[in-house]
Amino acid sequence: MDCPQRIVAVGLLTEYDLSLLGEGFRRVYRLDEGHDFSELLGRIDDAERTLGARKNTDPEKQNEP
Repeated sequence: MDCPQRIVAVGLLTEYDLSLLGEGFRRVYRLDEGHDFSELLGRIDDAERTLGARKNTDPEKQNEP
């Protein structure tokens, strides 16, 4: 999939958090009440484990944040 812009951040914010941050966000996707985040959080955890495993086996990536 060709994507002209790279995604640099994804955040889960409350309405209050968003009001504190101001109008700087160009895109906000509101979720319905009662949304279950367990699958999303599980996928994020999996991605972090995969990234950590790659950093541990790739000497060039060991110093990256």
